[in-house]
Amino acid sequence: MTQAATDAYEPPGIRLGVVRGVSYGLFGPPGTFVPQARSLGAGIVRAYVYWSQVEPEPGRYRWEAVDALLGQLDGDEEVWITLCSSSPWATRTSTDFLPPSPAHDLDAYAEFVRRVVGRCAGRVRYWQCDNEPSNTDLLWAGTADEYVAQLRVMYAAVKEADPAAAVVLGGCGYDVLSGEAGSEPWRFFEQVLSGGRDAFDLFDVHLYGDAASVPAHIEAVRELMRAHGCLRPVVVGEYGAPVPFEFPDAQAVMYEVFAEAFAGGAQVQSTQELAARARQDTPERRAMAALYARMPQLPPRLVMFMEGCPPELEARRHRINCRQLVACTLEALAAGVRRTLYWNLAPEVPGPADPLQIMHLMFGKLAMLGYRDGELAVRHPAADTFALLAAQLAGARRVTRVRPGDPPGLYAFEVERAGRGPLLVLWNRRDTDDDTADGEERPPVAVSWPWPASAATAVDAFGEPHAVEVRDRRLRTAVSDTPVFVSGT
Repeated sequence: MTQAATDAYEPPGIRLGVVRGVSYGLFGPPGTFVPQARSLGAGIVRAYVYWSQVEPEPGRYRWEAVDALLGQLDGDEEVWITLCSSSPWATRTSTDFLPPSPAHDLDAYAEFVRRVVGRCAGRVRYWQCDNEPSNTDLLWAGTADEYVAQLRVMYAAVKEADPAAAVVLGGCGYDVLSGEAGSEPWRFFEQVLSGGRDAFDLFDVHLYGDAASVPAHIEAVRELMRAHGCLRPVVVGEYGAPVPFEFPDAQAVMYEVFAEAFAGGAQVQSTQELAARARQDTPERRAMAALYARMPQLPPRLVMFMEGCPPELEARRHRINCRQLVACTLEALAAGVRRTLYWNLAPEVPGPADPLQIMHLMFGKLAMLGYRDGELAVRHPAADTFALLAAQLAGARRVTRVRPGDPPGLYAFEVERAGRGPLLVLWNRRDTDDDTADGEERPPVAVSWPWPASAATAVDAFGEPHAVEVRDRRLRTAVSDTPVFVSGT
């Protein structure tokens, strides 16, 4: 692939987006979600489509989920579909959900891809070949070479059905980014890039946890691509924080729970098996029940992820969530990424959460919206912060991180916006081992900054007005670990 061809898929402009979870229309009727995402300022949405949904039997196609998604579009938003090779009849592992696995017949897989992409031609911009394939047995039941073989078939089929569409490599996630070069997940991606360097247009990286690690993670995957001669634009298909593994005291307990829950290895997760398992005494449910039984003795920074935690811990987790949402987005944009998609918009289906699922403990509280009477009508604090961030970044052309020498720990991002005044985003990182503070109670630090406008207004990540003063072409304010948006007027 030539550099000109690669550049053709560099996403134009900057767009913030959201993921709709992993099972759109799989566990129930495909509901409405694009208008809700649009109301938050999302310019791109990502959803999953499974082979089992579209072709439940050989040659018989059903389009309910795909058409329900297409029917919600107004022509402005971009759409990213993660296409999963999960099938009761067409793939090695017989399941309609997880894990995807190699197709018995690659010609049948190619026909499935052509049919789906052809139906969505001109309306879906990005097509992804499965998700986090290095997370083997859970999200891909095959080898790296088998993934490459399927990726190459998908790439050709997408280009045949819609030449303008871009193919996204399956996401590079925590299993890769948390390990050293040479670890098994890293070797998986090295094999994929070695064999599939000409079969993708965009590299998807998933960024969970501390925002300060974002630049290093993005540079690491770029270096990985450079080493295999296939540097492509990077997109962030998932990100969110906080997660339990972020905190050492919570991490230690989580490793114990994972070891107990998955001592027998990963299992096939079909829709029927998941429904049955919810009523069974499984190792996962026993491990989680034991965790809840000792909830009063657990570290507060783990308890805040659990259902029924004290209100003050729930409020603290929301505040960390909002701060990290802003910080991670800006770090990624300043690193040259032009598409970021937050995980996630809402729970998979209406109804009460199941606290005895490990994935709910890990990611359940990251959802921005919740259900009321079957509709996505509840807004959590992260939804308001996302909407505020999207409004502040509307028209953004470039985000640049400026590294001031003083005060220590100051993060500063200058945003160039089309037809709008200057935007400066500031916060002061507070590293702390205090399990009760998370840096929030420390006093703010004074900031003096060159300012091109005659006046300024400011609002923090929670939508609260923030005091600023412009004097002698300098902006003066005080900041804490909560990001502040300063706009020129």
